[in-house]
Amino acid sequence: MKYLLILLVAFAISCAVTPLAIKIAPKINAMDIPKDSRRMHSKAMPRFGGLAIFAGTETALAIFTHNDPKMIIIIIGGAMIYAVGVYDDIKGMRAKLKFLLQICCAIFLYIGGIHIDFVKNPLNSETYIYFPIWFSAIITVLWIVGITNTVNLIDGLDGLAAGVAFIASACISYAAILSGQYTVGLAMLAVSGGALGFLPYNFHPAKIFMGDSGSLYLGFMIAAISIFGSTKGATLIATIVPFLVLGLPIFDTAFAIIRRWVNGCPIMEADKGHLHHRIMATGIGQRRTVLIMYCISAIMGMVAVLIVERVLIEAAVLSVVAVILLCVFIADHSSMKEIMKTGLPGGKTGNNVSEQDENGGA
Repeated sequence: MKYLLILLVAFAISCAVTPLAIKIAPKINAMDIPKDSRRMHSKAMPRFGGLAIFAGTETALAIFTHNDPKMIIIIIGGAMIYAVGVYDDIKGMRAKLKFLLQICCAIFLYIGGIHIDFVKNPLNSETYIYFPIWFSAIITVLWIVGITNTVNLIDGLDGLAAGVAFIASACISYAAILSGQYTVGLAMLAVSGGALGFLPYNFHPAKIFMGDSGSLYLGFMIAAISIFGSTKGATLIATIVPFLVLGLPIFDTAFAIIRRWVNGCPIMEADKGHLHHRIMATGIGQRRTVLIMYCISAIMGMVAVLIVERVLIEAAVLSVVAVILLCVFIADHSSMKEIMKTGLPGGKTGNNVSEQDENGGA
């Protein structure tokens, strides 16, 4: 019953606060104004949805997990990264400064006792490899900052980041409960509820965007909570399961870094070569593109759960299915040439892409 309650509380608060965020956004200049062809919308949109996700998740966590000192650290860390995102949504922030502040938030968690200290020995499943303090700090910060940015970078289509975050956190929650990590499972349901409550307003055609305050917060919380219960019996939950469940945005981020490096572009420079842009280039529209991304994320989530349950053959088969789906769209070089030339699928301009998407890409 407690698991259902924390999900419902986070969902209800997030859902109730989103309309308020829509009204507040124009008053504080938290608006996303399309300035280039990379944008998928043609009119100014509120980008203050992170308020709803933050309010729902933090409130639920405060009510149901306040007795655990480490969860209090995560709640405070979440508030810190949310503040970074809010400032960026309203005032704008240089990428390097935002990255530095993310590192500071991750260091705060490490000092508060949220860290990765060891991994299971791949040569002997009964033993563990322990990290020196300095290496543990580096791994922990890299993990938190890396996952934070993978969710942030996938926030490129209506409902995409919120839906993927919901699927990822729900799968991690289920895997954690199966492994006896009940606090992790409970806390992840709060993240699930926060993302799910915002999704009805964010799915295409979106009424509001989550902004960096939402995407950074979701990524940060998923990363932090997953390593909260990093004990000998929970190394899968702390590392492998989140890595698999978030395999789609992780792959997309890695592919983006390699692509920009090969093309001689700055690593932090935004482009239209992400996986969701490639799927959009086939002409199927935003809704179907997002649903395809949901399906791939769900498959990877199932793989993670099957690995926890030691059902390895089925997990391997599903992994192959996910890889095939990814390869189909990555190999579509012809459509990507149009994107690189015009900035949008099919040579369309920023104004008529929204019209196409409104009609489901028909």
